[in-house]
Amino acid sequence: MIYGLRHLTTYRYARTVRSARCTLRLRPRDGDGQRVLDSTVAITPAPRSRLERRDFFGLDTISLVLDEPHETFAVEAFSRVAVERPPPPPPESGPGWEAVREAALALPSLGPDGPAHFQFRSQRVPLVPAVTDYARGSFSPGRSAYGAAVELMRRMRNDFKFDAKATTVSTPLAEAFALRAGVCQDFAHVMIAGLRGLGLPASYVSGYLRTRPPPGRPRLRGADASHAWVALWCGQELGWIGLDPTNDCVVQDDHIVVARGRDYGDVAPIDGIVSSAGAQKLTVEVDVIPEDEEGV
Repeated sequence: MIYGLRHLTTYRYARTVRSARCTLRLRPRDGDGQRVLDSTVAITPAPRSRLERRDFFGLDTISLVLDEPHETFAVEAFSRVAVERPPPPPPESGPGWEAVREAALALPSLGPDGPAHFQFRSQRVPLVPAVTDYARGSFSPGRSAYGAAVELMRRMRNDFKFDAKATTVSTPLAEAFALRAGVCQDFAHVMIAGLRGLGLPASYVSGYLRTRPPPGRPRLRGADASHAWVALWCGQELGWIGLDPTNDCVVQDDHIVVARGRDYGDVAPIDGIVSSAGAQKLTVEVDVIPEDEEGV
């Protein structure tokens, strides 16, 4: 499957911004069953400097400096990505979760995809005893790490409510867990905390999810959204497997990976600082369109 992606982010400021510095993380990732065919980013106003580099986790970033006074800042990313992943393993495949935990600790690799970086707490994913206890309900002794994680994902889908008004991007994990509500970022952070609380390596994955318009209805421009899910290291044989607790599914060809890190802080699409005062308004438009879809 080849997807055409469009991601437009627009900031409108109540007062003129004199200068700004920011980092963009919008180019999809090569690997994980996908290949980037094209990727461009258009920036308005034009930055004074633009530095492209690859960070430790293999994510292509763009660092910008803007010194032209402006009241609107817009970033529009276009990409074409080919996605083809193998079918997920059969239920309960792979080693027991205790063996996976021990293998992760023993593995000497400190590379960006090594489990060592994703086995412990991070800035946005503390280890919360109540979350660990919740996850433990799926991890009976000797059970497959993969099978237990799939059950945890399904429990979360039943026990948590998707509610865009319940949380914000800065809501602490423990608060989202207590509410049993939030958005995909909260679902992913809670599941990661539960897995890491048991000693299992789990990473935060950001990207896009293919959505389908209702039968007989046209696709609305900008109606899609960014998405987040979890990748669990299931041992050296199975490796990393994507799990989407928001939608209770194993990641396959409907998911497009942009970045993977310890938590949202590692992969935020845009972050930085501006020199100004007053309010700002943020709007985001996302399109995820298969190239063979009728009308494209």
